[in-house]
Amino acid sequence: MNEIIVGIQVIKMYTWEKMFAFLVQYFRKMEIREIRGASYIRYILQSFKIFHTRFALFISILVYIILGNNINTQKVFIIISYYNILMTTMTGLFPESVGSTAEMLISVQRIQAFLLYDEQYHQSTLSIKSENESNNDVKNGEKDKTKNGEKYIKQPCINFGINVSNASAKWLPNQTENSINNINLTVVPSQLVAIIGPVGAGKSSLIQAILRELPLSKGSISIYGVISYASQEPWLFNGSIKQNIIFSSSLDKERYLQVIKVCALESDLLKLPYGDRTIVGERGVSLSGGQRARINLARAVYKKADIYILDDPLTAVDACVGKHLFNKCINGYLKEKICILVTHQIQYLKRVEKIVLMENASIVSEGSYQELQSGNLDFFKSLESTEKSKITYEDQDVFDKDEVTLNPLPVFSRSNSHHSISTSMGENKLSQIQSEPVEVIETRCSGNVSPRVYLSYIFAGGSVFKILFLLFICIFTQMLSTGGDYWISYWVNLEDHVFRNTGYISTTFSGPINNESLSDSLLWWSVSRKLCIEVYVSINIMVLVVILIRCIVFVSFFTKSSMNLHNSMFDSITRASMLFFSSNSSGRILNRFTKDIGAIDERLPTPLINFINIGLSLIGTLVVVGIINVYLLIPTFFIGIFCAYIAMYYLSTSRSLKRLEGVSRSPVFTHFNETLKGLITIRAFKAEIVLSKEFDEHQDLHSSAWYLYIASNNAFGFVFDFILLIYLSILMFSFLNIDSDTFGGNVGLVITQALNLMGNIQYGIRQSAELENQMTSVERVLEYTNVPQEAPLESSLDKKPPKEWPSRGQIVFQNLCLRYSLDSPYILKNISIKIQPMEKIGIVGRTGAGKSSLIHALFRLALNDGSIIIDGIEIHQLGLHDLRSKLSIIPQDSVLFSGTIRKNLDPFNEYSDHVLWNILEEVQLKDIVEDLPVGLNAKISEGGSNFSVGQKQLLCLARSILRNKKILILDEATANVDPKTDSLIQNIIKKKFQSCTILRIAHRLNTIMDSDKVLVMDAGKVVEFGHPNNLLANKDGFFYKMIDQTYSKEKDTS
Repeated sequence: MNEIIVGIQVIKMYTWEKMFAFLVQYFRKMEIREIRGASYIRYILQSFKIFHTRFALFISILVYIILGNNINTQKVFIIISYYNILMTTMTGLFPESVGSTAEMLISVQRIQAFLLYDEQYHQSTLSIKSENESNNDVKNGEKDKTKNGEKYIKQPCINFGINVSNASAKWLPNQTENSINNINLTVVPSQLVAIIGPVGAGKSSLIQAILRELPLSKGSISIYGVISYASQEPWLFNGSIKQNIIFSSSLDKERYLQVIKVCALESDLLKLPYGDRTIVGERGVSLSGGQRARINLARAVYKKADIYILDDPLTAVDACVGKHLFNKCINGYLKEKICILVTHQIQYLKRVEKIVLMENASIVSEGSYQELQSGNLDFFKSLESTEKSKITYEDQDVFDKDEVTLNPLPVFSRSNSHHSISTSMGENKLSQIQSEPVEVIETRCSGNVSPRVYLSYIFAGGSVFKILFLLFICIFTQMLSTGGDYWISYWVNLEDHVFRNTGYISTTFSGPINNESLSDSLLWWSVSRKLCIEVYVSINIMVLVVILIRCIVFVSFFTKSSMNLHNSMFDSITRASMLFFSSNSSGRILNRFTKDIGAIDERLPTPLINFINIGLSLIGTLVVVGIINVYLLIPTFFIGIFCAYIAMYYLSTSRSLKRLEGVSRSPVFTHFNETLKGLITIRAFKAEIVLSKEFDEHQDLHSSAWYLYIASNNAFGFVFDFILLIYLSILMFSFLNIDSDTFGGNVGLVITQALNLMGNIQYGIRQSAELENQMTSVERVLEYTNVPQEAPLESSLDKKPPKEWPSRGQIVFQNLCLRYSLDSPYILKNISIKIQPMEKIGIVGRTGAGKSSLIHALFRLALNDGSIIIDGIEIHQLGLHDLRSKLSIIPQDSVLFSGTIRKNLDPFNEYSDHVLWNILEEVQLKDIVEDLPVGLNAKISEGGSNFSVGQKQLLCLARSILRNKKILILDEATANVDPKTDSLIQNIIKKKFQSCTILRIAHRLNTIMDSDKVLVMDAGKVVEFGHPNNLLANKDGFFYKMIDQTYSKEKDTS
């Protein structure tokens, strides 16, 4: 479920909602099947409590009579009282405790298994060795010294650096090939090292090994100094930009402002409505990809460290920003530090001191640019050929040097590039924004749970007939139960006054009775002991049959209700607008699907059936009391009013506390979710303690609400016990003054009923409170069934596009404006362009210019004003599936889902294995997939974590080739791959999509220079649109200036 929420945008663009709905419903049905089986057992055993007592009482009386004894009121009702106590303990509390103990043991075992996993330990000076070498060191007497819980290994007197010696490692023990193999690498202080190589070469695995995330199977890694790390996929948590940058460090205002400047965040923060206090949202959903990447980099740079490991931080930014980041940050601000840069940006290689070239999990060469250039290395030659093939000023006629005047820029080197950084964006400018951002908080209802919630739950369980039948069964069960109690009282009265002198079961009374009232009360029909026994047996058998029917019907009712509510919420969530997902964290949404649905599955049915049973039992008790002595209803009435007042006070308090508990639970899920996603970064920053404290704060807040809820229950129980004790005392006192004609059996019946009443009223109110509290889960689920929805998935019959649409691929934007909510400003403003069939359009602009928003408008992921026309059809009149299924996209963030490679490529099983293998061969993934144990059926981990970022991007490309649509959108599709793979992707796109219309968003300007037209965007507007040659002819144009800056960058890095 978490993967669906995180990847919902890709699911919507691929029109995979129905496929995931089918999968979720399939697993949900399996889950419901298990719940149904367990519930049958649970509720049948609970219902047997009614039958157990009666059956045991019947056997006891029958055996006692057969043995020739006479029963009387005293003996029978003492036995009934004992059996009631046994019913509560033996058939109620004891089985419940056994079940709870079993669940506890299972939970403890799972927690124990988790706690027994290997753990990492902190060291400021660290030496990592393989397990075998560590064991040898212990044998040889080289034991680690421990101080304050940390290990300190005696190392040579070196300030800091990295030394990797014969290191080999693999992610899984059963993996055939190593992820890194025999790596030897030394990094000395103040050295800038670039790690390059093709996709899947092992670059990120080497970084993970240095960070201790990938355990070594051989060799060792020694690290001298503090590490800071910027991950390849930016990790942002749901806080302000400032909080994300400072993270676990303390605030140093001067350093903070310097980091903002060198990471090119000044202009972005000034444009944002709340500056650096802007809430980024979960996963940074409120920011562009470039902004997320720079904030992720700023966090690493802000940390005071000796070693900075930067995993491809320049791919998500444009050329100008990339130049700034390299010169001012990596090669400037960090010049005195060790810096390991994983990159595919080959223009920077001439500026680094050491280049490490990796292929096939090994280092094939290392040295300076000149040293690698002189070597006979295929990959490095391919890099150079790719570099030479880039369109620059020197090799295009339109770049006439006589017409182009370029301002010469100084050539920087790592030794002299660190200039004093002015804090032009000082604290004064940041503080000009006075208003505070308001984070979207989770809604919490107040007051009573609406009757609509109860009705929604009831009617979700079945038809009106089914509901009425269940109600009838419950009423009939209680009638039999009350009738059985009254019959045993009648039988005992007969024993006291009629059958006293005989022990024969077949005795029938026919003699005279002196007391005329007794005759009228007892002998209104001919009766015998045998008949008393037969009637009591019949009643018990009927009770047994009816409670079994009731259990079957009830379990069927609540499982169907839970299934329907879950499906309704899931359908509503998958159909919700993207604004909903940007406004609500995944933890908040998962809370509804886990805790709330779990409550509806397992915790709600019990108080519901108990409340119904106890309510009917109370009515039955009052009827019995009223029949025996109507005057006893007077104190019952007044006590009932007082109890109702206490119950109303308790219910309102308990309900509010339960809602507070539900809302305080969501931050626990959200924080835990975010922590798991950023675990590598958190460990690299040694911020586990900080995150643990934050989690403890969220957990303590939730535990406080939960404790108050339990405490209120206990307080209520104490008060109510006292009230019911008074009521029982009144009943007992009243019987001392009862007329002597009242039968002892009737008195015993009233007392036992009153004893049950004491427990039942309190338990019933508790169950009504629990029912309402659990109904808040239904309330929360229903809330998510009414979230704002997207347009219909399917077009109306009169608006249905032809099957071959779009046949040409013409796209016309007319006065297009876009915003993500009705109260937010427009992101796109009056876009009016026309894209001809089969044109290749490059879309460029500074980070945050609105490039991705244009794609969102095309897929109708946001609120659009104006019109978009594709091949003569206005897309707003189409169903979303009719539109999106005709478009193909390779998104900026490659998303893979848990499952097989086959399902990720072809979720609907539309293509044969032969086609899939051919596609994988075209994207050069066939060999990698063939090496996996089961090929196309190989499992993909959550988020595709067992594939590199580049490999995931190639799989997304394979998806697009399979879809084979007339319009293709590339959203930074080659940002995370090396130039050789980039060239491969470009060639595949040219070959496979030659007759398609292509919209390509790119920060690498060379990838769009062969486009038919270039769309230049700034601040949500189209500032230029035309052929690259025509745009470059305008020296004052935006595109010319971008190329100018790119050319200057080439000069700087040469």
